[in-house]
Amino acid sequence: MIGKTDKNPQLNVFRTPLVSVINMKHELVELAQRINWKSIEKDFAPYYADMGRPAVPVRKMVGCMLLKQMYGLSDESFVDRWIENPYMQYFCGETYFQFEKPFDPSEFVHFRKRLGTDGAEKLLKLSVSLFEKKEVEEKEVLIDTTVQEKNITYPTDAKLHKKIIEGCRKIAEKEGLQLRQSYTRTLGQLMIDQRFREHPKRKRKAMAAARKIKTIAGRLVRDVERGLDDKERLEAYDEQLWLYYRVLGQKRDSKDKIYSFHAPEVSCISKGKDHKKYEFGNKSGFVITKNSGIILGAMAFEGNPYDGHTLQPQLEQVSDLMGRLPKVALVDRGYKGRKTILGVEIMMPGTGKGKTAYEKIRDRARFRRRAAVEPVIGHLKSDYRMLRNYLKGVEGDMINTIMAAVAFNMMKRLRQIRDAIYFVLDLLTGNWSVKNATVQNY
Repeated sequence: MIGKTDKNPQLNVFRTPLVSVINMKHELVELAQRINWKSIEKDFAPYYADMGRPAVPVRKMVGCMLLKQMYGLSDESFVDRWIENPYMQYFCGETYFQFEKPFDPSEFVHFRKRLGTDGAEKLLKLSVSLFEKKEVEEKEVLIDTTVQEKNITYPTDAKLHKKIIEGCRKIAEKEGLQLRQSYTRTLGQLMIDQRFREHPKRKRKAMAAARKIKTIAGRLVRDVERGLDDKERLEAYDEQLWLYYRVLGQKRDSKDKIYSFHAPEVSCISKGKDHKKYEFGNKSGFVITKNSGIILGAMAFEGNPYDGHTLQPQLEQVSDLMGRLPKVALVDRGYKGRKTILGVEIMMPGTGKGKTAYEKIRDRARFRRRAAVEPVIGHLKSDYRMLRNYLKGVEGDMINTIMAAVAFNMMKRLRQIRDAIYFVLDLLTGNWSVKNATVQNY
């Protein structure tokens, strides 16, 4: 086994094994037994090095990552919860109950960087393989996109210009530069004055304060650039100063605007929502089976591409992971364009002209079913950490999107196992026949 676990562990007579204290019919135990951990270790072996400090075992690391996403926990909170739950420990391959944290929460960060998009897609393939073949190989799928918001504050020009001023102060302090003026007191008053600019009596004063903040930001950037006369020192802050100049030069109608300095890849996307006109993040797309509701593909896109242009890469991902393509993809009217991609028929709601009565009824039922993709996206956001993306960069967007889909599939399979266990228990206790009779009489 890759990692620091002993290949031939010796039994400890002074400690009770987990199998003696937990319910072996528990859904997490059943799910753990259905996963091919040897295959996972083989697939993830290339992400580990032969040299250096022994790593955390593959099963423990992958198991913790799956559970963390399934229960919608942060890196820190999961590590604390893992200590309290023997079923989580069994799922991650432990033999005895552990009283210490499995690893530092920062291990999750390193592991995600190590896996990247390819490793996350392997986990998605694993989650789909847990279902029966007939559930996965459906002829029709549902495809839709949503906005995955980034963990940034709501951007305004004044906020961005203030960050430029603060960034210039930090550079000057670090490099020992003498600024002509720090503007500490002035900036505090200007930030108060620029608020509530929509109010008629405050608009003029607020606009003037916002212009003044921008002027100060530009002045400090130029002061810092002149102070960094050494070429090596200037190159160290080249990217940072480039972002500052881009923000200072962008206007209301500019394209490819910068909305955040720590996440410059963020785009402004409007989905036509009444309660949220603009969202700041990236566009993510999902491919879901029509009847069983299993996510076959999940992909994040940089920027705000047209929905129709996202179909081909999503179907290619499904083909690579599943080894097959569906026959029909049901989409909404936002995908207008091509009718066939990679041999898959793209269907969207139409007027029904030239169709028989049967075809109209069939298509109406199809597109009523297409609406089932919306609650799936809702659960991905509310339950599986897609409501706000805390991972950095474009690759972080992709990993968070795929891992949310993995968690959705895993929890769906876990509920199936739980329902099967309850069904057997009801049969043994005689409750099922009573319930069934009640339903039939009703």
